[in-house]
Amino acid sequence: MIRLNPLWKSSVALMKIIEIEEVNSTNEYCKAADCGEDLIVIAKRQTAGKGTKGRSFISDGGGLYLSVMRHYKNFAAENAFKIMIDESAAVCRTLEEFGIPPIIRWSNDVLVNNKKISGTLIENTFSNGYITRSIVGTGINVNNEIAPQINDIAVSMQEYLGRPLCFEKVKQTFIANLLKHYDINDYKAYINWFGREITIKTQKEEYKAIALDVSETGRLIVNRCGDILEISSAEVSLRL
Repeated sequence: MIRLNPLWKSSVALMKIIEIEEVNSTNEYCKAADCGEDLIVIAKRQTAGKGTKGRSFISDGGGLYLSVMRHYKNFAAENAFKIMIDESAAVCRTLEEFGIPPIIRWSNDVLVNNKKISGTLIENTFSNGYITRSIVGTGINVNNEIAPQINDIAVSMQEYLGRPLCFEKVKQTFIANLLKHYDINDYKAYINWFGREITIKTQKEEYKAIALDVSETGRLIVNRCGDILEISSAEVSLRL
């Protein structure tokens, strides 16, 4: 069943919303439905949810699975991290409004008590040095049961608060926050591990370093044995 909502009214944007009972992937739905119009797609379940690096994303009932597709003009590719800033800050603001303290694990995982509560997959389309389209898929664990195989690394809003939440309120709060714009300081406000030792895993090696900052372009700046490095792609493990 597909339900077309009225345009969501915001001080920033007007965007059509499509709600679906079940879909393979909200990102894939956006690609198939693309006719040049900005769009939000929400599913109650995904049968083939996707995470970063080709991983699967468990998408059982009770979670919020949402993709927002936007089209751009004159959006320089070098500013792509602004898309990540907007999405990550929107998730964190939403969690805060329900009394949940979030932490961003660079670059786009959101943690609560060192467990993942939200993940993101951003798929950008480029042309001649510009971003022409972005599809940002977000999964937030709301009232869904956490699968046993990931119970030690994932948490839901319901589990943290000890009670189920009004799903509609969470959904509406997130969309309202998602339609706002944020800056790098909003993003870094949810990082409390600068100055601490973290573990960095790349395709070639794994090592420890001291986290220093995140640049405007999204690079993680670290101190590795006295050498200052700017990392563009890697996995980060936090033990806070």
